[in-house]
Amino acid sequence: MRAVHATLLLAVTATPALAQREPQIVIPGKAGVPVYINGIDASWGVVEGEFGLDRPGLVTPTVIYRPLVVSAPQPEPPAYRPKDGRRPGYGRLEIIPPANRQLPPPAPTYYRNWSAGAPPDPVVAQPSVGPIGVEVSPYFGRRRRPHNNNNSPAPKP
Repeated sequence: MRAVHATLLLAVTATPALAQREPQIVIPGKAGVPVYINGIDASWGVVEGEFGLDRPGLVTPTVIYRPLVVSAPQPEPPAYRPKDGRRPGYGRLEIIPPANRQLPPPAPTYYRNWSAGAPPDPVVAQPSVGPIGVEVSPYFGRRRRPHNNNNSPAPKP
């Protein structure tokens, strides 16, 4: 069982290392910028025998350039005319009014102003706060207070 796992692990890890020796399709990195090999546009072609950075210049690569593709004009697809088979109207129906028509009343004026600035009131400084009174007690927490002889608590100092 260990041998099967070891063989599977070797196959999975070695496959990407051997993939660089397979034929590669030349895909441009940016649209409209061709990839040139030996002065010829090789975009969308196939390169065989190139070892890349592993062993550059070891084997002269074989380049299979893309075939010349001539595109033929496509026929226009049939239009969708559901009811009567006539082409629908284009645009909207606009009625151009005559030049001597009665005009509507003018709109009321509208004005808005935006500004930023300091308020007109003078700045008033806040009064300074005096020292805060702190009382330090000699007894803190759950300590027992000393008692005098008649079992009454001792007076506070």
